[in-house]
Amino acid sequence: MYEFDWSSIPGALPFLWDGMKVTLVITAQAVLIGIVWGTLLAMMRLSPIKALSWFAAGYVNLFRAVPLVMVLLWFFLIVPEFVGQLFNIPRGTDMRLSSAMAGFALFESAYYSEIIRAGIQSVPKGQISAASALGMNYGQAMRLVVLPQAFRNMVPLLLTQGIILFQDTSLVYVSALADFFGAAYKVGDRDGRLVEMLLFAGVVYFVICFSASQLVKRLQKKYSTA
Repeated sequence: MYEFDWSSIPGALPFLWDGMKVTLVITAQAVLIGIVWGTLLAMMRLSPIKALSWFAAGYVNLFRAVPLVMVLLWFFLIVPEFVGQLFNIPRGTDMRLSSAMAGFALFESAYYSEIIRAGIQSVPKGQISAASALGMNYGQAMRLVVLPQAFRNMVPLLLTQGIILFQDTSLVYVSALADFFGAAYKVGDRDGRLVEMLLFAGVVYFVICFSASQLVKRLQKKYSTA
């Protein structure tokens, strides 16, 4: 029988917290940029200008058709070399965190784009007609009338995608970046208590994601009755 020994966890908490900070930074940055870039992609895809619509559709289909771990590897292996040559960054500079954040942000924006596009289409078209009657152009109607209503409807879905993103950050192990999961794995491997550390990491992920999902359910009930 395997004998569990949890004594290494208290001493590992500072290292695990450093890893959690990396996970939270990647999550927050990817959510912020993903929503902003995803909104622009959604508007381009709905644009009557064919070139913009085709570009946005191609971007979304590309990133939704490849595995996230492959995108992270692309950014880990290719982007630092390209950026280093472009901006004369010395070789050996640690760009793992920047590469991971860029990969997650660009990948998640494709998914946020589809959520936001559906949210925009859920707003009655009469809203744009009413805004035009008030003298607004298309851009003003989208910014002042359509998008506020769309985002109000999309909040639960955007938060749910954020929870999925938080879970997916564990994939940064491909670049040897010490996020929360990576930190737990390294500590467990060092102390010979890999099973305990991975179980502990799983409990932490469960508590955070379950709490966030309960918040999403409350928001769904709030907006459905509003």
